[in-house]
Amino acid sequence: MLKEILAREEGKTLEFKENTSSLQKIIQTIVAFANTAGGTLVVGIKDKTKEVVGLENILQDEERLASAIADSICPQLIPAFQLHTWRNRDLLIISVPHLIGPYYVKSKGLSEGVFVRLGSTNRVADQQAIVQIQRLKENKYFDEQPNLDCPLSEIDFDVAKKLFAEVSKKFTDKTARSLGLIIPYQTEEKPTNGTVLLFSGQILNYFPDACIRLARFLGRDKTQILDHQELVIPLALALDPILAFIRRHTVMAAEIGAKRRKNIPQYPAVVIREAIVNALVHSDYSIKGASIQVAIFEDRIEVTNPGGLPFGLSMEAALSGISQLRNRVIGRVFRELDLIEQWGSGLERMRSVCIQQGIQAPKIEELGKFFKVTLYHGKGKKKTERIWQKPLVEYLKKHKTINPKKAQALWSVTPRTTSTRLKDMCKEGLLVEISTGPFDPQKVLRLS
Repeated sequence: MLKEILAREEGKTLEFKENTSSLQKIIQTIVAFANTAGGTLVVGIKDKTKEVVGLENILQDEERLASAIADSICPQLIPAFQLHTWRNRDLLIISVPHLIGPYYVKSKGLSEGVFVRLGSTNRVADQQAIVQIQRLKENKYFDEQPNLDCPLSEIDFDVAKKLFAEVSKKFTDKTARSLGLIIPYQTEEKPTNGTVLLFSGQILNYFPDACIRLARFLGRDKTQILDHQELVIPLALALDPILAFIRRHTVMAAEIGAKRRKNIPQYPAVVIREAIVNALVHSDYSIKGASIQVAIFEDRIEVTNPGGLPFGLSMEAALSGISQLRNRVIGRVFRELDLIEQWGSGLERMRSVCIQQGIQAPKIEELGKFFKVTLYHGKGKKKTERIWQKPLVEYLKKHKTINPKKAQALWSVTPRTTSTRLKDMCKEGLLVEISTGPFDPQKVLRLS
């Protein structure tokens, strides 16, 4: 367990602390973990260098922390404590589950004491984040809430009927109610926020930032724009025009067969489609001032949507296929329209298709309140394995870890060349180092 932790960097679900001197910061981290997606706090490791220094009196530190957690956090939170010894150094590992809060620091109160995790930092939750946590507690979703401003007459249910007919399904008033498109409110019926986003012809009247921004840039940065489009359209109709814009600005390669020519798209069609559907279904449409963006460059496509992963979901879980919808109404409709095949499979499908086709796997990032998927094209974009890397990779597949001395013997090179090669492989993401610090004589490396 500890080796796996040391192989990782600090992030949304992991933090290192050298000691318990900064109790307030530790309390804030535990609160942030509980509110966001759970996490692990390891005390006895320097956060910058990952040097394992250990604790001098671990039982005293454990008791001190347990008391501080009980006295400082509301509602009551009981994390799991584990005591580990590694290379004669004592470490305290605190595992915090994701819990339905909001949890907050008592001394700061509910308005200023709710912390959430953004990357490797703890941030005071704004009112919008607190409302999201409270909705989660009540099992309510933003797109399931009634929209009190939009009359049912502005919802184009004819579009819904047409789309359902295209997949051989009927759309009736009963269908609309069962999908959460129409809900009772006091003495009348109202469309939900999801309904307005999916089928309103006046979407910007109610969600001014719900346009989809498409752009083709010259080269590999945003210095010069070649073409752009702001797509204002019901979400149920958005997929095809987005894909059309991407096709217009990407190229087709030709493969000449025995009888006929075959056109091969620059990017696998299924990968682009999954990235766009993911953005449409999982965007946080309650965030003001942010829109879905599709940016096409010479070497890549970036699909960015407002809203990081939903509370309770980590990146590791999302990539493993675990799904947690942010928008249940939108998700249900996309599922009925056969735009989603299987819950939680989109990210993994994108990665698998790229690997099968010899293309660099998508880069999937959670950037604060945004989620970004970067797609690459062409087999030449995949990092090539140098000849000298092969024997090391084969060794690690069999033996799991290797130390620098063994790597030097494997390569029959100087210590300096060995050090350079290992550093290069770590920078490329092929290897991860497990050590107590940069000069640890017992450090080992393993495949990432």
